[in-house]
Amino acid sequence: MLSDGFTRNRPAIVALSIVLVVFGLLPFVASSYQVSVATEILIFALLAMSIDVLAGFAGRTSLGHGAIFGASTYIVIYWTSVLGGSVWAGMALGVVAATVLAAGFGLLAMRVSGVYFLLLTLALGMIVWGVALRWTSISGGENGLRGVGRPAIVADPTVFFYACLGIVVALAVVIWRFVQSPFGLTLRGIRDSESRMSSLGYGCATHMFIAFTVTGFFAGVAGALYALFNNFVSPSTVQLSQSVEGLLMAIIGGIGTLFGAFIGAAAIILLENFVSQYTARWPMVLGFMFIATMIFAPEGVLGALRKIFRPRRKS
Repeated sequence: MLSDGFTRNRPAIVALSIVLVVFGLLPFVASSYQVSVATEILIFALLAMSIDVLAGFAGRTSLGHGAIFGASTYIVIYWTSVLGGSVWAGMALGVVAATVLAAGFGLLAMRVSGVYFLLLTLALGMIVWGVALRWTSISGGENGLRGVGRPAIVADPTVFFYACLGIVVALAVVIWRFVQSPFGLTLRGIRDSESRMSSLGYGCATHMFIAFTVTGFFAGVAGALYALFNNFVSPSTVQLSQSVEGLLMAIIGGIGTLFGAFIGAAAIILLENFVSQYTARWPMVLGFMFIATMIFAPEGVLGALRKIFRPRRKS
């Protein structure tokens, strides 16, 4: 029984083990700048995983999760820098606010699918961006808000990196358990045939609402960590490109693979940080990388690796 469970879950165990080993050893061989980049990869991998739950397991592509992510960042920095509150309380409030915002999005989007879901979440995200841009007395407008820095306990970049690693890996396990649960299997059924699941008595709209809210929670945690990492927030943190970038990370890593988000986040953030040092046209390079992925590995990097190394059934 235990061996069967290990065999069934081996890909997830191997993927998380690789993440732990690679990231865990990184501070011993990397510079402080490279550790900072690795921290950013971890944070955005969590955002990409939250998007992948909907896109890969529920068949709903969201362009609103970047706004949920950024809303959490705004709450944390506003609470700490403007109101002078505790950082830990601000992070909790940021995650709660993101979850509530996701629930609001979910209530509006739970009964639509396909391109309508995509466009509705895009519009909802644009509303959040518009509020952040124009409500200058709260958001600071285009000037944004600057935070007060990280608490002393995580002020050291390496300590903060390990804190992010622990949180992200723990939540990755939770997300994986979520999509492997009976609820997650129902989401896959809705993705494959919503009409059939409805005829079997499943409340598809309710499942979509819960999935959107839960994934909003994970995006909110990523946003709260980003507030401590970046120590600054502006309307660009909630704009459409944030959602698109998170979606691209999930696609490049492999939609429906979940842990491919780490690969996608690493690919895009490393491209942004290193290619941009040599050319201002790095978005064009990103475009070529995305095109190449769609042509040669439409299932994403991790999806392609799964296909190559998948054990062949004996005839």
